[in-house]
Amino acid sequence: MATLTTPQKRQPKGLVTTIVGYAVLIFFALVFIYPFVIQLANAFKTEADAAANPLSPVPDPLSTASVERIFVGTAFPTWLANSVLITVVVTLGRVFFDSLAGYALARLRFRGRRTLFAMVLGMMSVPGVVLLIPKFLVLKQLGLFNSYAGLIIPVFIDATGIFIMKQSFESVSMDIEEAARIDGAGIFRTYWSVVLPTMRPALITLTILSFQATWNEFPHTLVAVQSPQYFTLPRGLADLVSGSLGAGTQYPLKLGAALLATIPVAVLFFVFQRYFVRGANEGGSKG
Repeated sequence: MATLTTPQKRQPKGLVTTIVGYAVLIFFALVFIYPFVIQLANAFKTEADAAANPLSPVPDPLSTASVERIFVGTAFPTWLANSVLITVVVTLGRVFFDSLAGYALARLRFRGRRTLFAMVLGMMSVPGVVLLIPKFLVLKQLGLFNSYAGLIIPVFIDATGIFIMKQSFESVSMDIEEAARIDGAGIFRTYWSVVLPTMRPALITLTILSFQATWNEFPHTLVAVQSPQYFTLPRGLADLVSGSLGAGTQYPLKLGAALLATIPVAVLFFVFQRYFVRGANEGGSKG
């Protein structure tokens, strides 16, 4: 005869462990969030208030003068336009060419395929700073220095993106590709019309990573351009921080510009985060 069981009461030790765990999580959450709160608060402070109380989370008084000055007293609109142009072009290029290269490495059988993939993995392990001087020399030799082409072409393809797409393509069954080939579809048609539409989570993940990396790219701009007309947001913000506007801390102006530069990436991630998490989970479950 079945007997009813009553739920056991939570032991005091387990309750204390849960409370301590949540307390630790809240503490570290505040540690990570507080700098962003300070950035937001200082962007709307007066110069005097920011210099006297830089760590206060409340502007006293609230002022939008620094935010307004960003657009009329600096080259921020030029930096923003350059960043938008370069980020859109590079992101589209990376999504297309990285997925194309990933599909070739995953599906095509040709001599040197394993060696080529090993080189891609090798590029992922090379620190970017090591390539700065070679990049500068190549750009100068090819006449691409101090131009939009110099900002775009060297970062048009990404080894990490190729690796992500190769692994994603290998997780897809070849049955649908074989059916497409029986129907007369060529390699590119199979890639473009049959397989690529099934890669939506991976493509969105690659788009987010490419957008974020290109939008925040700073070291490459140091060796690619010199004229302020080609500066992107990271390069322009570095110019502000270095004191290009004269004396004074000018915390509201600098932090306001940094806040505006952060918004596009944050919006992109929050809009597509469910696809990003789904792509990561699928990659982990199939690996």
